[in-house]
Amino acid sequence: MPVITLPDGSQREYAEPVSVADVAASIGSGLAKAALAGRVDGTLVDTSFVMSGEHDLAIVTAKDDDGLEVLRHSCAHLMAMAVQDLFPAAQVTIGPVIEDGFYYDFAYERAFTPEDLEKIEKKMTDLSRQNLTVTRSEMSRTDAVQLFEQMGEKYKVEILESIPGDEALSFYKQGDFIDLCRGPHIPATGKLQAFKLTKVAGAYWRGDSRNEMLQRIYGTAWADKKALKGYLRRLEEAEKRDHRKLGKKFDLFHTQEEAPGMVFWHPKGWRIWQEIEQYVRGVQNRSGYVEIKTPQLVDMSLWEKSGHAEKFGDDMFSVNADNRLYAVKPMNCPCHIQVFNQGLKSYRDLPIRLAEFGSCHRDEPSGTLQGTMRVRNFVQDDAHIFCTEGQIQDEVSDFIDILYSVYRDFGFNEIIVKLSTRPEQRVGSDEVWDKSEAALAEALDAKGLAWDILPGEGAFYGPKIEFSLKDCLERVWQCGTMQVDFSMPGRLDAQYVAEDGSRQVPVMLHRAMLGSFERFIGILIEQHAGEMPAWLAPVQAVVLNITDSQEDYARDVEARLAGAGFRVEADTRNEKVGFKIREHTIQRVPYLLVVGDREMEAGQVAVRTRTGEDLGAMSIDEFVSRLGEDVASKGLEAA
Repeated sequence: MPVITLPDGSQREYAEPVSVADVAASIGSGLAKAALAGRVDGTLVDTSFVMSGEHDLAIVTAKDDDGLEVLRHSCAHLMAMAVQDLFPAAQVTIGPVIEDGFYYDFAYERAFTPEDLEKIEKKMTDLSRQNLTVTRSEMSRTDAVQLFEQMGEKYKVEILESIPGDEALSFYKQGDFIDLCRGPHIPATGKLQAFKLTKVAGAYWRGDSRNEMLQRIYGTAWADKKALKGYLRRLEEAEKRDHRKLGKKFDLFHTQEEAPGMVFWHPKGWRIWQEIEQYVRGVQNRSGYVEIKTPQLVDMSLWEKSGHAEKFGDDMFSVNADNRLYAVKPMNCPCHIQVFNQGLKSYRDLPIRLAEFGSCHRDEPSGTLQGTMRVRNFVQDDAHIFCTEGQIQDEVSDFIDILYSVYRDFGFNEIIVKLSTRPEQRVGSDEVWDKSEAALAEALDAKGLAWDILPGEGAFYGPKIEFSLKDCLERVWQCGTMQVDFSMPGRLDAQYVAEDGSRQVPVMLHRAMLGSFERFIGILIEQHAGEMPAWLAPVQAVVLNITDSQEDYARDVEARLAGAGFRVEADTRNEKVGFKIREHTIQRVPYLLVVGDREMEAGQVAVRTRTGEDLGAMSIDEFVSRLGEDVASKGLEAA
């Protein structure tokens, strides 16, 4: 007799085996209608899943993250069915869920057009209205290969043939459409009410550039039309805020084919970079870090010893010289251990905190490169803390405090925290991993932070805490990280003299706050729509003369403000002042200082903000004070 325990702790008993859908119906018609799947003993299953013993059950609806994932996965199948209804020669390949949506890759004789996407979306709506039942079945790999060979689906056959063994595989069918899938899926297509196809792009089969190019159709799906509409508004706003467009508009940076995945920083963009670097350097100096610089090229033997060559070999650039193979460093940690190893350290010296704005290179696939967000050359605000086991908790705790303060200064207050645990491919014993994961979990709990686990997502040498920022468009960006590493220092012969005189291997904590400067600046550009707060603005104020008679005064104001440490320019071109105001407003300069005869005679400036607010005339000292307060506030309380 099934005994089902619900999330609130209540139990329900049934006379015979019962499905997830049956339990939902026994609770209420509203829940039965909303049910998309179930979580039985922690495993996500279809509503048709039958239970016969004692089980914990949570009914999954569109209000749950799991429910949204089921909706989106099912919508990918709906799209594939619509494509094959409209274009019978199209072959389906792979169609997973992604953040905020889904995609499916197709092999077809010609490129899909925007008009095709409209037809596909309309067909999806028709199929949804038919409320086709979605059923799960199983068959052996051999039978499945035979079935898909008869259907002419060569890509599905290739997928099936790559699956080891001949255990039963799960398939989902709706109408005449059938697809290999682990599931779960919605019970019927009528559950899919709010979806939109967004774009089509090229994609190599199985992500390998040596394979044929397929067509990837992207879409999004939500619980209801209101949520979909809100997402599409955010998508439209994100398009306006695209850092690549704004980088060009505000003359911050560019990329070009001669240096794929590498950024050419223009003077204004480099000013933003330098301001951020100096800010981070100040934070680190006040927190007991010492800054170092390590080489770009290091003999490959070091990376083999550290384990990076085995793990990241395909992503590393290398150079042959003097009959030796050098790696262009993909990360800084092995080099920091070399600095630590110079001279024997005592337990009294620990913790030692080494920081570097380290330039790294990784051979990212060309198809993934995107402005400053995904690059091949990047600079990290990287640091490594060498400490004893007993110092881990204090170091992690102090770092969390510093990190949250830094994020507040950049205007981010919503931080998402996750603990990434041991991956399949890793170095170190299970005992070491147990100890490392427990140390990070204990530190998070001690700070009273809410956090989730990301199973299997840790670095190959240790678990890590990931700190993600939520921006004004509710997008999540993983930036900061803290990793505990019991393995690499020993692999690279790091030692210190313990209190009892023995030689011990230090623990190494890998940490970063911003991640890469390139990506973080891209995030900031999109967060502020290019309208940087005064402390980060490339030009903080522009002095605008009305006629030539004020040119010398405008230059004098520029010099006085520059002498006070501000980034200021004088625009003394022979143009109407209204034209100059419009131009610098478009460039989002925080303050526009207009000087005419009256201001010159009184030793003042007429102050306007980039939003058009007229602050009136004030002395130069008054403006220096105002701008200084704005800069000091980091824009969090700017006028």
